[in-house]
Amino acid sequence: MRIRTLAALIAIPALAAMASAQSVDLTGAGATFPYPIYSKWFSDYATKTGVRINYQSIGSGGGIRQLSEQTVDFGASDAPMSDDELGKAKGGKILHFPMVLGAVVVTYNLPGVPKSLKLSGIVLGDIFLGKITKWNDPRIAALNAGVPLPAKDILVVHRSDGSGTTYIFTDYLAAVSPSWAAGPGKGKEVRWPVGLGGKGNEGVAGQVRQIAGSIGYVELAYARQNKLSYAELQNASGAYVAPTIDAITEAAASAAKKLGKNTDYRVSIVNAPGKKAYPVASFTWVLVYEKMPNATKAKKLADFLKYAWTDGQKAAATLDYAPLPGSVVKQLEQRAAALAGTR
Repeated sequence: MRIRTLAALIAIPALAAMASAQSVDLTGAGATFPYPIYSKWFSDYATKTGVRINYQSIGSGGGIRQLSEQTVDFGASDAPMSDDELGKAKGGKILHFPMVLGAVVVTYNLPGVPKSLKLSGIVLGDIFLGKITKWNDPRIAALNAGVPLPAKDILVVHRSDGSGTTYIFTDYLAAVSPSWAAGPGKGKEVRWPVGLGGKGNEGVAGQVRQIAGSIGYVELAYARQNKLSYAELQNASGAYVAPTIDAITEAAASAAKKLGKNTDYRVSIVNAPGKKAYPVASFTWVLVYEKMPNATKAKKLADFLKYAWTDGQKAAATLDYAPLPGSVVKQLEQRAAALAGTR
């Protein structure tokens, strides 16, 4: 699999600036996680259709705020909007459209450990709660028979800023660890019991890379790009699964049954059923007003969404994302058709 390095993304802000300097057809803002694939989609779509989309990568919270204030045509978030956030939006009802799938991985720095560690949700929750403080703790050792674990302190590294990545990770911890659910809980920002903060995925990855004995959580691409070790996590079926593209897609396919006729799409797929499903996977969403004030823009946005769900999905794996299941795409295309008819 071809991995795009962070250095290769340096030019992306320049692309956004160029787009803003030109006449654009649609504007959006929000999550940083899908920015690499969104940027490719927007560029390829402009070449194919002439429709130009300017997207500002300012974080999930920023995207929600700008859409709520109606300063952009669409927002983007790795965490679904809460009922309270939806109620405060000035333009009426907001729809969530899943676009692609990603994974959050547990990364660690343990020189001399020859293979990927296995971690259960209960053990991982206790590590981030500060209840397990040594790498050779009997509970970690029991999951990793024969692996030489050092008698070294564990240093937790977490995000210092609010983020969709934190939401996904804490959503998982709350689902698998009763102690975590009763304590910090889930959210874009939580009160961390222990640890050191890093800003952005790059900040967490940098801290883990530099500090022996550390453990943190980042999106899959950042672990791969920084050549960091990451754990196999126990899923709902009891299997220990690595974060591969197939395992992420399996999580969505298994969880798709939860959607049924649900047209809300604010569905968590952490700890999804399925023996091969990776347990810390998530949709990332584009957020759109059900009744956009401009019918021409509504049609253009609907057409782009259909492109992203079909031709655009082919680029997902090359950029460390997983494509949406076909069954979900069919539902989304029907929903986008209704958006296109907004008047």
